[in-house]
Amino acid sequence: MLPAAVCRASGSVTKELIPMNGPISGALQGGDGGGGGGGGDASSPAIEAFDEYLAGPFKTFVDKSAALGQEVSEITPAVEQAFKSLREFLVIVSQSKKPDEATFQGLLGPMSAKIGEVQSFKEKNFRSKQSNHLAGLAEGMPCLGWVTMVPKPCPYIKEMRGAAEFYTNKVLKEFNNTDGGKPQVEWARSWIAALSELEKYVKDHHTTGPAWNPRGGDAKAAKPAPAPAPAPAASTGGGGASTGAPSGTAKLGLLSELSKGGAVTSGLKKVDKSQMTHKNPALRAGAVVPAGAVAPKAAPAAAKKTEVKKPPVLELQGKKWDCSYQDGNKGIIIETEGANQTIYIFKCTNSVIQVKGKVNAITLDGCKKTSIVFGDCVAAFEVINSTSVQCQTTGKVQTISIDKTDGAQIYLSKESIDASVVTAKSSEVNVSIPNLDDPEGDMIECPVPEQFKSVWNPKTKKLETTMTESI
Repeated sequence: MLPAAVCRASGSVTKELIPMNGPISGALQGGDGGGGGGGGDASSPAIEAFDEYLAGPFKTFVDKSAALGQEVSEITPAVEQAFKSLREFLVIVSQSKKPDEATFQGLLGPMSAKIGEVQSFKEKNFRSKQSNHLAGLAEGMPCLGWVTMVPKPCPYIKEMRGAAEFYTNKVLKEFNNTDGGKPQVEWARSWIAALSELEKYVKDHHTTGPAWNPRGGDAKAAKPAPAPAPAPAASTGGGGASTGAPSGTAKLGLLSELSKGGAVTSGLKKVDKSQMTHKNPALRAGAVVPAGAVAPKAAPAAAKKTEVKKPPVLELQGKKWDCSYQDGNKGIIIETEGANQTIYIFKCTNSVIQVKGKVNAITLDGCKKTSIVFGDCVAAFEVINSTSVQCQTTGKVQTISIDKTDGAQIYLSKESIDASVVTAKSSEVNVSIPNLDDPEGDMIECPVPEQFKSVWNPKTKKLETTMTESI
């Protein structure tokens, strides 16, 4: 099956290829299948189904967010507006022919802006008590980019839902079966349910991506409002490169460019043979630099962005210890007063932390070359976005979670031999376990597998995954 972009670039044979390219090019001709969203107005079956989704699972999520209060309720209007922008986009799809790439990216502008707003809000409020809630929202919002993932939008939504679920599971773990924790649990479940129902909607009505209406009008004329211009690409001229993270518009723009397939190079200028130096010796001779010629002074390099060094923090905020921005501090001691306190360690470098007393949960986030020793940890010990860290427990811990970390050495105590070690997107993770048969107390070091092999089993109709042994 050929991508729609290939058909578009084929010139005179386009009309012959389109019938073979049904789902991808919307060849159901406005039907609601394989897209689907055809129909020529906002009352098409696909739009009616999306309205039911907004009034059902998504409204439940919005109501739960409003009841939760604080930062979650503050950012929820941006989430709600992003989904409304998706509805406006789908209405345009049902009314219009497929537009050019510039118009397509412009249509995604309002939705992309709201995705970026949610992600920026999460970064600004990383110390919030609802940091896991905000991370779950920020990780799930890119699922709206399914409109660019032709011809397989559903797996993309599922992947984004999984990323969000990583953080909502933390909310469930923290608040499940606790006093006053029911609203938190219901909120986490409502967000995942909203993403799951979105996947079902897309599977039913836009199986291979948005189906444009071949009998529709111009998408530019159907636009409900002018969309903000997509983020500019990196300039090769005098402009400096952006130092921030790519905006939501830029991400969706990149996805739509990649989805063009072979036609992504269709805009390149063809060079005539007379302009090729390897085929024209005269050009090579004329390009010799005269002796003594002074090379122009290179433009001064743009100043590197220096990270502002923030003052170190070590304080108890309610029931949460905040240990942040410690650099080269080898003598940090945190004495907890009960198993209901948590410890959050953020952006620490070349530091050693000792925890005395029982604690509910410990999180290492964005740390480098940092070591921690702790006793009993009731819920879980977590390492996120860190590099070259060492962690030792002298007491009891049930779960150790390591995510997006390169280089982690875990030392278990005799009481924690049965602990679960969960890793995701991490490398160079080693777990040292006490050897109960060794009187000298030496430990057994076990590397956590990083490479796996998956084979399709035609009998069970499932992928069977096994660890790949190192050679």
